[in-house]
Amino acid sequence: MKSGSDEPILVVEDDPTLREALCDTLRAAGLEVLEAADAAAALGLIEAREVALVISDVQMPGASGHDLLVSLKRLRPDLPVVLMTAYATVVHAVSAMRLGATDYIVKPFDAQALIELARRQLANRVCPHELIAEDRESKRIAALAQRLAQTDATVLITGESGTGKEVYARFIRDRSARAERPFVAINCAAIPENMLEATLFGYEKGAFTGATAAHAGKFEQAQGGTLLLDEISEMGLGLQAKILRVLQEREVERLGSQRTLQLDVRVIATSNRELPQEVRAGRFRADLFYRLNVMSLRLPPLRERRGDIVPLARRALRACVRAERPAPCLTPEAERALLAHDWPGNARELTNAVQRAAWLAVGGQIEVRDLELDRFDPCDAQIPPLRAAGVAAAAEPATTSEPPLTTAAEEGGLDQDLRERERELILATLRSTGGSRKLAAQRLGISPRTLRHKLQQLKAEGITVPRLIDATWAAA
Repeated sequence: MKSGSDEPILVVEDDPTLREALCDTLRAAGLEVLEAADAAAALGLIEAREVALVISDVQMPGASGHDLLVSLKRLRPDLPVVLMTAYATVVHAVSAMRLGATDYIVKPFDAQALIELARRQLANRVCPHELIAEDRESKRIAALAQRLAQTDATVLITGESGTGKEVYARFIRDRSARAERPFVAINCAAIPENMLEATLFGYEKGAFTGATAAHAGKFEQAQGGTLLLDEISEMGLGLQAKILRVLQEREVERLGSQRTLQLDVRVIATSNRELPQEVRAGRFRADLFYRLNVMSLRLPPLRERRGDIVPLARRALRACVRAERPAPCLTPEAERALLAHDWPGNARELTNAVQRAAWLAVGGQIEVRDLELDRFDPCDAQIPPLRAAGVAAAAEPATTSEPPLTTAAEEGGLDQDLRERERELILATLRSTGGSRKLAAQRLGISPRTLRHKLQQLKAEGITVPRLIDATWAAA
């Protein structure tokens, strides 16, 4: 049985025995798997090829799973990331979701739980690339994209970051004559200039130091299909000249080779910059701009197509829901708040805000306060980004397990609003269990000891805690 995706799952785990067990479990279920021993190796694999899902341990020597998550959200914001953690606490869950994780799984877990989680994430994988076009302007653009799909011309898609440029690129490919052929995407902003040329054109063994084997470039991998050059305006002028030649001659030559390969590739390029301004400023070649701008789509920001906001929010809720809990719904007041917000980060910011609210909401409904629109920032992370593959991030002290939740950790990792959300979640869960601490701890996914400690804190703050009904557990 296949995963339903042409792209593999990447497992990131520093313990070789556990990593082998995780990979064997997923492969036995018919899923394709790649593996990495640390965050830097994981980034190297993701830069080299597409993956459908990342499952990463949190505690690893050097860069942690949280560090990797932050870097991946900058590199591939649509890529689902699941974190494996040894402590199922409200704080860790909120922290992971705040950074952009799509799910987390608590150690120890059985093989079936891992398989079901992976399949659920792969099933949701289609969601980020589903075109939502409910606004009048979006419908017009979608109709134009449908017509462009019937041609084989190069397409340039422009718009602010997060407006859905890759979504439209996939939409065009999926409705073209190349729909069943490869779709290869490369983020030109995410790969260092000295590596980007080899990544695009490929190389022969011995072409440069470290080239121990021949490697096909992205153009070659996309033969017969579609190549997406994402954020092409981030490419240096020297490489722009080489890309122009490939587009003009329709042939590519690997580094270190004298043999040319005739190309049958449709190119779609995107940029979040105003390319005519970049040309005037001397940062982008005019001849390459005209070569790319055969057909063009300009995507307006979300604030200019408000008819898409609520449908996009509802899709985000469906994508982030865990199997054991139903999708929360937006209250009318929350929907009005979403419509009133300007969304400078566009659909990406909306998705992050709504999915985070889904984890903070109590009682199956998302209220305005859960959205926290006055303070939410999708880039709100103090963790420094990882650098290119092979260059480790600032090392952290190696640990073998996650530290237990403490008051000091809360003060350092959560602001007052998050502590209030946590308090509301604990009290609501206690009320739903009739005051049973034992059952509440199970539902919250924390230890009885942790819950008891938190209830003592609440009482010290003068907060009334629901009546205890399981006295035998309290005395333990």
